[in-house]
Amino acid sequence: MRKYHHYGIPTNEKRPDESYVEAGGYKFYSTPYDANKWHIQWHRFPVGHGLPELVTQVPHVGLQVENLDEELKGCKVLFGPYEPLPGYRVAMIEEQGVPIELIETSLTDDELAALEKEVLGK
Repeated sequence: MRKYHHYGIPTNEKRPDESYVEAGGYKFYSTPYDANKWHIQWHRFPVGHGLPELVTQVPHVGLQVENLDEELKGCKVLFGPYEPLPGYRVAMIEEQGVPIELIETSLTDDELAALEKEVLGK
């Protein structure tokens, strides 16, 4: 089963609530997961970010899945899987020219928001 998790929007604008993230060999700035009830996250990418250009230019939807490895079968994988936070495993695929983030986690929204604040210091 796939469940809406978040909507990620690339931006060049520095946002006051963003945090720097460096995980899995990738670097980016991201607004907090709990920024609003719709879980909209803004992502900004510094020089040398290591991510595919499609991800830095086109918004993506994040979908929570039960089994990431199964979901990736037959997909065009852009990057991952990797674990940017403990218990939070992700990969990005491309479907019809659109990036889609697949997330495997048993963390609740509140647990994820708290863990992100703990790890990123925000």
